[in-house]
Amino acid sequence: MFDDLKALHVVHEGPVLKVRLNSPETGNAISGLLLDELLAVFGALDEHPDIRVLILSAAGDDFCLGADRREFPDLLAAYPNGAGLRAAGNKARRMCDLMATTGVVTIARLHGSVVGAGLGLAVLCDLRVGADDCRFRLPELGIGIPPAWGGIMPRMFHETGAARIRELILTADNFDAQKAAELTILHKAVPEDELDKTVARWTKPLLRRSPSALRTAKAMLNAYAGAHRLADGTLFDTEILTGAVATAQAAAAAR
Repeated sequence: MFDDLKALHVVHEGPVLKVRLNSPETGNAISGLLLDELLAVFGALDEHPDIRVLILSAAGDDFCLGADRREFPDLLAAYPNGAGLRAAGNKARRMCDLMATTGVVTIARLHGSVVGAGLGLAVLCDLRVGADDCRFRLPELGIGIPPAWGGIMPRMFHETGAARIRELILTADNFDAQKAAELTILHKAVPEDELDKTVARWTKPLLRRSPSALRTAKAMLNAYAGAHRLADGTLFDTEILTGAVATAQAAAAAR
């Protein structure tokens, strides 16, 4: 299963699927290739009803340093009308929708830096454990673009609270694992050598649950978490991000 992936390493162990971001040379930045492969993995989950738990982790020093912004100039050069950026934004949106609505229980195993879109991937998981020396940041405003990637803002508001996330977005401040736990971005913060034990403590009881009851519980949780979709402003995220990046690139070229 998924033997030909390049940006991901996937191991299927019965009812558990282990998915590891596998581009440590880029800090596991979320590239178009990585998005394609994540879409393939999450899109195939319905074809494997035996899978009950998916564990998302990463190779290297950092979980994820965010979206791969190095691709933005190339996409604009190839498609000056913004079509390339729109396609990338829509791909991110589909990826986040799949993560938010899957019937599989998802667990994020975090270490190192968890930044921007990488933090979005983590928050889209049902359960999140991080090393106690993790660092987090929502840097978008600090680098001149809006926080419009994949429609993750409502999920962050739902999980953490609008007031706290508003502060982190507007200040673009770094924060540590203790703060992340206070904000419920992390359910647990533990020493790095205890990450696997914590994941195992969550996984074992999940595998004892009735598969039908587990999927029904996930469907209920997904429905409650998705209530915001009745008036979903994130449908405009792709256009907002495309316009902002194009404007920033044009300004940079004019200097």
